[in-house]
Amino acid sequence: METIGDLRKFGGADAYLRSCPSRGVLDVIGSKWTVLIVGALIDRPMRFGELLRRLDGVTQKSLTQALRQLERDGFVTRTQYPTIPPRVDYELTPLGHRVAGLLGSIRDWAQENLVEVLAARARYDARPTGPDVRPA
Repeated sequence: METIGDLRKFGGADAYLRSCPSRGVLDVIGSKWTVLIVGALIDRPMRFGELLRRLDGVTQKSLTQALRQLERDGFVTRTQYPTIPPRVDYELTPLGHRVAGLLGSIRDWAQENLVEVLAARARYDARPTGPDVRPA
């Protein structure tokens, strides 16, 4: 199979090239926490504690790391208010809102196709294994 050459000469990125920075963007938007954080922030800004409660199973450390990455990449803004105790809100940027539809579709697809995926996993896990067994 022939691959397409370097598309950057045409003004675009080429994620198929190992040196292309778009791979880093794919890493971020492909993260389960990104999908869930962006979905949680779609309607309104939220505080850290609200996000922590909404994203059942995320650790403080994982949420902090994900939010920092999303802020660094321009998907989320962090606003700190000079109150006691300190108040910090996280909100989607215009870039974050643009990716929200895509990530929402991925989340919806995962939920809608979960039964079929789980059945496929069960079939795969039930296959006989061993040195004499070859896949069909």
